[in-house]
Amino acid sequence: MRYLVIEGNIGAGKTTLTKMIAEEYNARVVLEQFADNPFLPKFYDDPQRYSFPLELSFLAERYRQLNNELRAVSLFQPLVVADYFFMKSLIFAQNTLAQDEFNLYRQIFEIIYSSIPKPDLYVYLHLPVPRLIQNIKKRGREYEQSISPDYLEKIQEGYFKFFKQHPDFKFLIIDTSNIDFVENQTDFKLIRSAIFDQQHKIGVERLFF
Repeated sequence: MRYLVIEGNIGAGKTTLTKMIAEEYNARVVLEQFADNPFLPKFYDDPQRYSFPLELSFLAERYRQLNNELRAVSLFQPLVVADYFFMKSLIFAQNTLAQDEFNLYRQIFEIIYSSIPKPDLYVYLHLPVPRLIQNIKKRGREYEQSISPDYLEKIQEGYFKFFKQHPDFKFLIIDTSNIDFVENQTDFKLIRSAIFDQQHKIGVERLFF
């Protein structure tokens, strides 16, 4: 495995797990730089006004980052692990943009997407929406506190639709409702083993603990 993606809804723990795996395997880590996006706080205050510039800025930054990181070869860090995949741009844009804006956005996205390397394995951390809300409140980012359960549901549906539309990918959906891989080392080892010690076939694989 050379390129691993750890994805999930907002508050699922994808960045935390990405960092843990990167440290364990001395991997090159690629983290989404959302905190530096000047449109993000504005979007949560006024979604209708700032959704299009927000999504375009994310699209440009994700392309720049992934294109640079995934094409750089390192003999000392052969594994790259990222806490997002480029398709995330389309999933979120579909839920934030008006239809005419999304149609334009999708045209731009499709031009860029074909040049982005695809992951060897795509891991999706699944949590029910009430647990996501708890995690969002716990980490305390002010601009996230107004995120609604309905919005999280729509994002989740967008991910599941993405899985169905890409039968040529290897997807591993891990339900983490009954484990705590951050505080419990045994739980982390379960996830690590599921990712690295198993043979994964093309298609969607679901794992419950």
